[in-house]
Amino acid sequence: MMKVERLLVNYKTLEEFKKFKEYGLQELSMFEDLQANIIENDSDSPFYGIYYGDKLVARMSLYRVDKRFDHYFEPPQDFLELWKLEVLPEYQKKGYGRALVQFAKSFGLPIKTNPRVKSAPFWEKMGFVSVTYDMKRDRGENPLVWYPEGVVEQNR
Repeated sequence: MMKVERLLVNYKTLEEFKKFKEYGLQELSMFEDLQANIIENDSDSPFYGIYYGDKLVARMSLYRVDKRFDHYFEPPQDFLELWKLEVLPEYQKKGYGRALVQFAKSFGLPIKTNPRVKSAPFWEKMGFVSVTYDMKRDRGENPLVWYPEGVVEQNR
């Protein structure tokens, strides 16, 4: 069974993140985010991951956003922003990404993400849908959102 755990913001995690930078696109790397915010063993980190043995093989950032800053849901509400989900190449297509997304969904809040190149089919399988913008609200992004059961989606 895959266990998602909050990653400590420390030098050990920083070393683990270096392994992802070798494989992923520069924009997907959380290494710089971690390095900029490093506090020894910070337990309130926004980083989550899955280990296979003692090796970090999948990770994501998960931020709670207050409804005051909501540009995606109607009516405005608190939501989670899922960033930089990455799985090391040799562990892809084995359920690690799905486990991270399921973990995020377990909070019961709507989720917003920006899909990376060629990842839209994965997000669609996970139940995410495209957000429709009018020109006034265009923020130069192409977000996908997921609604928990019982949350009614309304058009913006």
